[in-house]
Amino acid sequence: MKVSITAFVTLAIASVSLAKPIEKRHGPGKRGLVWPVYNGGLDPGRLNDGQGTVNLIYDYETFAPPSTNGNGGLNFIGMQRCTDCSSSPINQLAARQQQLGFATIFTLNEPDQTGISPGDAATWYKQNINPLTIKKALPAVSSSENAGQGLDWVQQMVSACGGGCFFDYINLHWYGQNFAQFQAHVNDAHARFPNNQLVITEFALQNPPGGQADQLNFFRQAFAFLDSATFVEMYFPFAATTPNLFNANDVDPGFVGTSSMLYNNDGTISAVGQLLLSA
Repeated sequence: MKVSITAFVTLAIASVSLAKPIEKRHGPGKRGLVWPVYNGGLDPGRLNDGQGTVNLIYDYETFAPPSTNGNGGLNFIGMQRCTDCSSSPINQLAARQQQLGFATIFTLNEPDQTGISPGDAATWYKQNINPLTIKKALPAVSSSENAGQGLDWVQQMVSACGGGCFFDYINLHWYGQNFAQFQAHVNDAHARFPNNQLVITEFALQNPPGGQADQLNFFRQAFAFLDSATFVEMYFPFAATTPNLFNANDVDPGFVGTSSMLYNNDGTISAVGQLLLSA
């Protein structure tokens, strides 16, 4: 899915009665927001409950999320979504990381769909990403099962790296029809890369017939699965915006539809957003 333009977890536990033990949330440490850059009037802090249930945010760029409340108290993760973007120039990557202090970098948005070869990506990664002394993710790939795309593309890049690419995470996107497909894809990634943690930085049902009700049922299962999977480090349901903003600004809004958006058009939290805070 393409979006137009484009120390890390601290748990804050609310005070409780001494007579009652602290009840730990299901999601702390893993849940985050995909924050499109056209979200200027939205407040990510609405999805920060102060207990760390949602504690991460990225905006496909190496600059801080544009919003009415900055990063909303969430931990910002930089992303170098293309080899050299006008919005995030590659020659400014190191300086922006130092300035903003982000502790993790995501790289290249779906290069398996944009014609970047695994070999070229490996060369680019060694030159520009390896020198950063922070956590690193390999490029985010689509869930395509076509030869040479998706997880196949990642395997080819790792091979082209010849052991010379330093990374912490395998980065996945997924869109499909049901939870069983999603679970199988994540498990496939784990089977291919058993020694690496996974991050799922975009995922949702693709235009489900039941709209938001179907998305809620899917995310309820997906969140529980991802929370229990020790090989999953972070996950970000798509996307933290409103239906109107998404339709007006995304390059292909019809691909996913708007039933998975975390905000309502008035800026309040949608039913899916409430599930992210409570499930």
